[in-house]
Amino acid sequence: MTQNTCVIAGGGPAGAMLALLLARAGVQVTLLEKHADFLRDFRGDTIHPSTLQVLDELGLAEEFHRLPHRKAYGLTVETDDARTPVADLSRIPGKYRYIAFVPQWDFLTLLTTAAGRYPNFRLVMEAEVHDVIREGGAVRGVRYRDASGEHELRAALTVAADGRRSDVRRAAGLVPVEHGAPMDVVWFRLPRGSADPDGTFLRISAGHIMLSINRESYWQLAYVIPKGGFDALRAQGIEALREPVARLLPHLADRAGLIGGFEDVSVLSVALNRLRRWHRPGLLVIGDAAHAMSPIFGVGINLAVQDAVAAANLLAGPLAAGAEIPESLLARVQRRRTPPTVVTQFAQRAVQNLLVRPALSAGSRPARVPPDLTRIPVLRGLTGRFIGLGVLPEHVRSPIGAHPG
Repeated sequence: MTQNTCVIAGGGPAGAMLALLLARAGVQVTLLEKHADFLRDFRGDTIHPSTLQVLDELGLAEEFHRLPHRKAYGLTVETDDARTPVADLSRIPGKYRYIAFVPQWDFLTLLTTAAGRYPNFRLVMEAEVHDVIREGGAVRGVRYRDASGEHELRAALTVAADGRRSDVRRAAGLVPVEHGAPMDVVWFRLPRGSADPDGTFLRISAGHIMLSINRESYWQLAYVIPKGGFDALRAQGIEALREPVARLLPHLADRAGLIGGFEDVSVLSVALNRLRRWHRPGLLVIGDAAHAMSPIFGVGINLAVQDAVAAANLLAGPLAAGAEIPESLLARVQRRRTPPTVVTQFAQRAVQNLLVRPALSAGSRPARVPPDLTRIPVLRGLTGRFIGLGVLPEHVRSPIGAHPG
């Protein structure tokens, strides 16, 4: 049985960022990731100005910008009849006024590599956490399995950052409140040609919604379907997916046939939920494990990173000093991060109900689109700021207590 000051389950954006911040503060921290690598294709990859600012504060902005990426200075929606701007990021305050599209595996590798420069950080891959250690009414670590068998890892603080299907959350008896989502997402990719458009955009037509993400050599495509509708789509045959691709995205019509079958796609079951309580004695839950976000606005990564920064700001000092972490301090993390979570999810639910649900059920009727909010002076700044910076952007205030080895 191994002892750590902090063990984090889940090597996604929340877990990797928190591990980096704690290692930087001198905390002995172990990050457990159940997969062998970070190369899972269909993950969010929008890094918003709020996260870029955090990277800047950590001295990682230059290294981040050396990664292959594309910048988006605004967001638009395209319909059969018009192209409508919905947010302008060029006017938001701060140094970074764009969204950077970066494959999430590159972002996670950047964070864990930076954390690995500290001798008090340990990353264990292929480590699947399946239970927590309980002692005296508190969580005191985790049980995990890897290729060599079963292990126990004791810790003063356990952090569940293992995603929307969190095993640590389940083991601790925490159940999120579901707020519902009218859609799921079918992810796939097609090659990108030299004459294709440059941008990333949302395409809406009667009964159809598709997101196109430019990844230089290929398009990552997200076809939005009604909740639970994948079996019905598959029953219609692969042409039911090829046809809307060719019709909604004419520049890809010559490549739609490259979708060989449904084995070439991945399905994201969209969830929108959050815990009433993000903590137990000795345990904190953050990121998607605390609040699953809809893909609307693409803010999931950024909310998770903000959770990690807030947690480190409050907990890194006491953990580095070896102090007992009272549950009241864990509750402060939740109180800090609940308002932005609630407001963001409220906005996502509004878009789901006002735009997504009507579009998916539009039939032959034209899809409704929002007005051009960038033409209204007050809203021009608000929509860009909301999407780019969020409700309560965090800044790195955790101490520096360790030096790279």
